[in-house]
Amino acid sequence: MFFSSLNYHNGHVSGTGTGRGSRRIWLVAHAKINDLGESVLTPSVRTIALMLLSLALAVPMFGKQRDTGFLDRTIVLQGTTYKYQVFVPEDWTTHEKWPVILFLHGSGERGEDGMDQTDVGIGTAIRSDRGHFHAIVVMPQCRKNSWWTQPPMDDMAMATLQAATKEFHGDPQRTYLTGISMGGYGSWHLAAKYPNTFAALVVVCGGVHPPDATLKMHPELVKFSPPDGPKAYAETAARVGKMPVWIFHGADDNIVPVAESQKMADAMKAVGAEVHYTEYPAVKHVSWDKAYDEPKLYPWLYSKTLANKPK
Repeated sequence: MFFSSLNYHNGHVSGTGTGRGSRRIWLVAHAKINDLGESVLTPSVRTIALMLLSLALAVPMFGKQRDTGFLDRTIVLQGTTYKYQVFVPEDWTTHEKWPVILFLHGSGERGEDGMDQTDVGIGTAIRSDRGHFHAIVVMPQCRKNSWWTQPPMDDMAMATLQAATKEFHGDPQRTYLTGISMGGYGSWHLAAKYPNTFAALVVVCGGVHPPDATLKMHPELVKFSPPDGPKAYAETAARVGKMPVWIFHGADDNIVPVAESQKMADAMKAVGAEVHYTEYPAVKHVSWDKAYDEPKLYPWLYSKTLANKPK
């Protein structure tokens, strides 16, 4: 009698078939009779059977491996589904808690594809040198014609942070906030709204009072923005508190006035916060490539925890 029939093709064994380029192997279970009159499979067939069983049992083990890199995620908020991205380091494991970085993109990456926000800012930095990012990086996407300071965009960003922290063993004591341009405005907004959530803040070419050109295009932002004047910066800093912050801006920024960052740096110093301020000479609006490439930024960032944050 025969045991089974398998196909041999390019060094691989598969199920029965007569496809072109395959060679059928008959595994004949030659039976022999022992002293009790029972038939026994030969050792070669038993070995093959055990090998096939081992392969079958190994499949679920491979299935348990977690994906890393840039991962697609969705979240539902108030009946609307939003796509976002989460970067997970290659050496990620469930056996430790991980720092978490929430990144808010600029106005040019708004949309619904859940992908564009990874192409500018911190996503580019990750692809350039993943070694800097021993952290979970959460990248939500703001909708067109919306602003991070507007609801429900700010709530959506926080919801993605909460979901990713739970899924990927994020450390609530080491949760950081960063943003560029419009996302820089959103970073000041969320830091003021949730001062006890973030251990440190990195703001790139952001501010508090939106540029006049932006307000002309989006007059609805007036009710979500503080009035222009010295009090706006002092009041924002008072709500943010002594959260450590590193501010970056291009000296020749033609989109967001560098004065926005200068005023916030002064206001944060006035409340006793640890402030690092970097202004790049002859750099216009795109200062984030230089900012996220600063070698001292990430050691500084990861050293901050809510436990050691000044009161």
